[in-house]
Amino acid sequence: MALTQANRTDNPKTRRDNRWAVLVLLCFSLLLIAVDATVLHIAVPALTAALRPGSVELLWIIDVYSLVVAPLLLTFGTLGDRYGRRRMIIAGYCVFGMASLGAAFADTPLALILSRAALGVGGAMIMPATLSLIREVFTDRRERAFALGVWSAVAAAGAAVGPLIGGILVEHFWWGSVFLINVPLVLLALPLAARLLPRSAGDRAHRWDALSAVLSITAILGVAGGVKLSSAPVFLAGIGFAVWFVRRQRRLAHPLLDLRFFAERGLSVAVTCVLLGTFSLIGLELMLAQYLQLVLGESALYAGVLMLPIVIAAMFGGLCGAPLLNRFGVRATMSMGLGLAALSLLPTLTFGVERAVPLLVACLAGIGFGISLTLLAASDIIMSSVSPERAGGAAAIKETAYELGAGLGIAVLGTVTAVVYAPALRASAPGIPFAEAYTSLARAADMAENMGGTAGAALLASAREAFITALHATIGVSIAFLTFAVFLAFFLLPGRSRPRRSPHIPRSRFRSVQLRLSGRSSDSPSRNQGIGPTMGVCDEPSMTSRR
Repeated sequence: MALTQANRTDNPKTRRDNRWAVLVLLCFSLLLIAVDATVLHIAVPALTAALRPGSVELLWIIDVYSLVVAPLLLTFGTLGDRYGRRRMIIAGYCVFGMASLGAAFADTPLALILSRAALGVGGAMIMPATLSLIREVFTDRRERAFALGVWSAVAAAGAAVGPLIGGILVEHFWWGSVFLINVPLVLLALPLAARLLPRSAGDRAHRWDALSAVLSITAILGVAGGVKLSSAPVFLAGIGFAVWFVRRQRRLAHPLLDLRFFAERGLSVAVTCVLLGTFSLIGLELMLAQYLQLVLGESALYAGVLMLPIVIAAMFGGLCGAPLLNRFGVRATMSMGLGLAALSLLPTLTFGVERAVPLLVACLAGIGFGISLTLLAASDIIMSSVSPERAGGAAAIKETAYELGAGLGIAVLGTVTAVVYAPALRASAPGIPFAEAYTSLARAADMAENMGGTAGAALLASAREAFITALHATIGVSIAFLTFAVFLAFFLLPGRSRPRRSPHIPRSRFRSVQLRLSGRSSDSPSRNQGIGPTMGVCDEPSMTSRR
């Protein structure tokens, strides 16, 4: 029976007939991962009241997911190529489901941090395999381009709609429900994956360096931990591991991350802009979610609804992005996107305890539209800067930059908020008997509710004013980073001309070596065996190359 099922799945005709069902399943899988990165933003007040984490513990709870996903994308992309992508997705479902169950019923901050880290491992196992399977299942170029567009839209919408889903669940259940909902969804996806996804034996020629994987994770967590703890030794240790990682990649014949990608200036600038854009967007989403609930007093559900303009504007930006790229070129489009996001943040510097919903909606829409343009232009530059054989590795780098930007954005902007909030609260309310009130607005609000009366109201008012001061500082940092990204894009990216492909591996030479290693003739159907994990490639010329 198992053999019959395997034959049915691997039959080329069956695979083609099932391709749209496979796309739905893969997008469903991606949605789980993308939503989980931001679903906790709205649940922070309820979570803080239940587990009472410190300010640093709270930041780890929120961003350890992205900080673990980012370095592991390249690792599990390579392992999926080596051992089979279907097998990797099913294993990822199992890890993701068990970690969700552990997170839902975590009773201490440490338990929740460890569960969130395990969720990141499961998400990193699933994400690169979804994109690779789209490349494998959709053999027609036009259909593949459409499928990749759907995949990209789901990835962007999932992260943006996370706060809304979190608001609905927290409003009607408890904070753990934002994780518990994953369990039945994973149980539904497991049999569908076993039935629909094509089997692949894997390619053992794809080598994997375990030490490189450990070094990449240690470096990122060390840098993030040093920022959160304001610890120079921890930060420098993270930098040291990063240097070790880079030097090792230069020596390896089969590196986990091919550093030659970054020799192309356009690709390096585009990746940097992706990192800075998501750094500002995801970090500010967290701060604005707390502002809406703890300063303006909105419910979790309504706060999630108020975050929707980011989603709608991002989708609209995706639709408008292609004509803008064709009309103005990648440099102007990316500069406009980053500049619009920075300008949209300026009015938020006037936000206080008064409600300004129309202005907030307009600002969020501008941020969503601008970041969407940035990501689209960056994708076009990245895929145009390398040969088709190396596009899988380039796509992996872009996804890693996105996740790393999200994790570091929460770490850095959250730390800025904490550093400014405590002194501001001490200046306005120096006689507070509870030291924990200085750690975060959520803790101060919880204590104010327990105190009650005039003293509780005074504490809450002072804490809100202190948080607004911290929020303005955070917004100022985001504007500075986005402005820096605008200058990078405008002065270092090519205009209308097509970015040159990396010269390090000529396509003819790469192809001949590739065929000799695989034992196929030049007439055989090619597989994407470029350096780095196969994250999926659309063989259509990019918008930049068509110009």
